[in-house]
This record gives sequence, structure tokens and C-alpha cells, in this order.
Amino acid sequence: MTVYLPIAELSVNIFIILGMGAAVGFLSGMFGVGGGFLITPLLIFYNIPPVVAVATGANQVVASSISGAITHFRRGTLDMKLGSVLLVGGLAGATAGVWVFSWLRRIGQLDLFISLLYVVLLSSIGALMLQESVRAMRRAKNNNPLPIKRPGQHNWVHRLPLKMRFKKSKIYLSAIPIVGLGFGIGVLTSIMGVGGGFIMVPAMIYLLRIPTNVVVGTSLFQIIFVTAYTTMVQAATNYSVDIVLATILMVAGVIGAQYGVRVGQKLRGEQLRALLALLVLAVGIRLAVGLIVTPDDVYSVAVGGMSY
Repeated sequence: MTVYLPIAELSVNIFIILGMGAAVGFLSGMFGVGGGFLITPLLIFYNIPPVVAVATGANQVVASSISGAITHFRRGTLDMKLGSVLLVGGLAGATAGVWVFSWLRRIGQLDLFISLLYVVLLSSIGALMLQESVRAMRRAKNNNPLPIKRPGQHNWVHRLPLKMRFKKSKIYLSAIPIVGLGFGIGVLTSIMGVGGGFIMVPAMIYLLRIPTNVVVGTSLFQIIFVTAYTTMVQAATNYSVDIVLATILMVAGVIGAQYGVRVGQKLRGEQLRALLALLVLAVGIRLAVGLIVTPDDVYSVAVGGMSY
């Protein structure tokens, strides 16, 4: 069964799109990531124009993130105050990112830039996360666990001014790195169509020393509003959000996220990080191969910033 996408200007198999949305929603709920780092490359692999894939992928992230965040809110694993501070930086970053996105599209370098950015970020972050996860699992197997680092333990981040107390997370931390992290994620959301959870979750755990039990829900909370804002701005500025594609992805993503949260609660932290690292690496390698291997059709036609 096929459906026509008016903005992407092509017909797709609805069941494949539903499968993509459900899978990404499942991963969103399990890992606390928006899933945009996966759905955008998947759409590109399925020949959706990158301009449409980025903007519409961000829209799908909204639905799956809402579903997962509600579940975490009910379980008391969401820090609203911390999420709000992240959101301040995220909205500012998203605004800057949309401007960069429009500029890259005007000069005709958007597709290449998106692919290169995905390869660099996913490969480096995936490798670092996998290395740390393997070490953690080896320590657990040998009954030699890493000494527990208390929330707020000193490093350079905790010596910064403008500190705030986050009672839910039980930390006393400067707002500067939190806003900065949110800003960076906002820029990536606009340019890459990602929620940014694959960067935000490790950064909150390892850099800011935020307790793992509130990281996932808080990450999803911030992702909801930044991706929703990005979607609206992309639709108004670049006219690149395909509502038909977004609706299909959203329906499937919401259902998948509920099951992902349940599975994620049954796995240990190092297991979750290892699985996420492998997934991130796989997507990065696949994109790198696509940049290196000579395509079957060497020539393409670009109309209005969209490649065919």
C-alpha cells in the first residue's frame, strides 16, 4: 500500500514508514533519546530528500518524546526545573540552527553538510560510549565496580558561577553548562533533525554528574519543546515539513515509545549505554559508506534546494 507525500513529491510504502516510526519510538522510550539521529538517516536511505527528512524527522521526535516523557513524569523520574533551564538554551540554539540550515540550503551544501556532520558525531560519540560501557561491564563481571561518584562531585563544571539547586536531581550546579548544553542541542536539532538525546544523555551523566534515574525523563522533556519549536520554524521558513509523512511517523512513534520505556526499565545502565553505542555506530558507519561508495546514478537534479 502506497501513499503520496506532497512535500517530498514521491510515493512511499506506508508499512515501511510505520515500521520506521515504531522502531524509532521504541528506541526513544528505551534510551531516552528523541530518535531523530536514527529516523533522519532512515528517511534519507529511503530516498526522502534530506531537506524534508530533517524537518519532518524533528516533527516525529516530538510525538515519541511526549509519550516517553509522560511515562517518566508519572514515575517521578523527570526534573522539571533542570529541564526548563536546558530548554532556555535549546530554544536559542534552535533559532540559530534554523538560520544556518537556511544558509546552507541557499548555497547548495546542505545535503553534504548533514551527512558529514552525522558521520563525525555518530562515529565519535558511539565509539566513546561503547568503550566506556564495555569497561563498566567488565568491572561488574570481575566484581570490581567503579567507585560511585556522588552527584555534584567536583570537576571544572562544578566550579562555575550562577549555581542553582535542583532538588529532584539532588544537585547544586551552575546554570552556565546546562544552558550551553541546551544551546548546542538546539543547533543540532535544527540542522540535523535530531532530538539530541544521544549527546545530551551522556553529557548529563558524565559531565554534569546528574543522577542517571532522572536523566532520561529530563532529556525527553527538553527534546519535546525544542523539536516542536524547530518544526514550526522549519515549516514557516523553509516549507520542508511533510504533514502526511509526519503524521504516519508520529502515530507509530507514540505506540513504540510506550513499549520502549518498559523494556528500558528492565536493563542495567551499562547495558543500555552499550546498546545505544552500537546503534549510533551502525548508523554512522552506514552514512560513511554512502559518502564513499560511488552511487548507481552519478547525476542528480536539484530543484529549490531538494535533490532528486
